Amino acid sequence: MICSLANLPCFPIGSRLGNLRILLVAPSWCVCYVSYAQKNFLLFTEEYVIFPFTTILLTDIGNILTQTGWVARGVLLLLLLFSLISWAMIFQKLGVFGRIRRQSDQFLRIFRATRGVANPQALASAGSPFASVYAAGYRELQTQVGGVAANPHPPKLKSLQAVTVSMQLASAEEVRRVEKGMSWLATTGSVTPFIGLFGTVWGIIDAFSGLGNAGAASLRAVAPGIAEALVTTAAGLATAIPAVIFYNQFLQNIRDLAQRLDNFAMEVTAQVEKTFS
Repeated sequence: MICSLANLPCFPIGSRLGNLRILLVAPSWCVCYVSYAQKNFLLFTEEYVIFPFTTILLTDIGNILTQTGWVARGVLLLLLLFSLISWAMIFQKLGVFGRIRRQSDQFLRIFRATRGVANPQALASAGSPFASVYAAGYRELQTQVGGVAANPHPPKLKSLQAVTVSMQLASAEEVRRVEKGMSWLATTGSVTPFIGLFGTVWGIIDAFSGLGNAGAASLRAVAPGIAEALVTTAAGLATAIPAVIFYNQFLQNIRDLAQRLDNFAMEVTAQVEKTFS
């Protein structure tokens, strides 16, 4: 459709009022401008609605914290201590499991590429748990047959079970070393909600005490105590949830490591039996 006024392409814009349909005609540049302005207005409105909401929320939380009593502040400080130690433990465990994964993959790749029972010093990744397990079995093997690599015809193995037990003990020690600090995450996940609940109960007691002293059943009298109770509850949950999530993840990693170490001990046992039987 061509606009008779501006000689420009136009688009019909329709609307309905009851049974009467109203048809308007607008130039294409006008329609595009209205659409562009509408999009910008929506973005402008969203931006200026979200930012003040965030500012008001932070301001309200700050005001609530300044109005809390000494008991609630002590609870929040204790929860902050739990949270800091838990996050430090989480980052430390993430680094440990990442390093174990890299060193173990490198060690297993070199070990399986080497035929026979090799000297642990000739294998890389000395910090890997698999290297410690293999070194324990190799030491027990040396005590029974002497020098392994120098003798082209090694003597018969006295006790294969002793080699296996040595590797199992080393595997258990490696798993126990990786498990250090897990009890703190478990304690944080189970105790901090109850610490926050203690602050909640105390806040409710303080709220009803203030209501009794005020002598009037109004929301203004109980609002500070209720807000204090909700803050401690939220802080307890915010401290416990990450600890529980990462505790379950690390526990699964430890179980996988223990299973892989047991399988590796069986693999080394089979290799020793094949070489010295």
